[in-house]
Amino acid sequence: MSKKVISFFTFGFFLLFTGLISKFFNWSQSNIIMATGLLFELLAALIFISEKLRKK
Repeated sequence: MSKKVISFFTFGFFLLFTGLISKFFNWSQSNIIMATGLLFELLAALIFISEKLRKK
């Protein structure tokens, strides 16, 4: 795995975790934080899959 994939994955996980914590405190931006985290997770998965397909 490249450093880019690991970076996107960990930042996405951090945003998901932060969004989950913010749900408990009823922050209005919690849905946006969680959606951004899911976007980073999806981007990391797409980069990982494209790297695997290029190696074949």
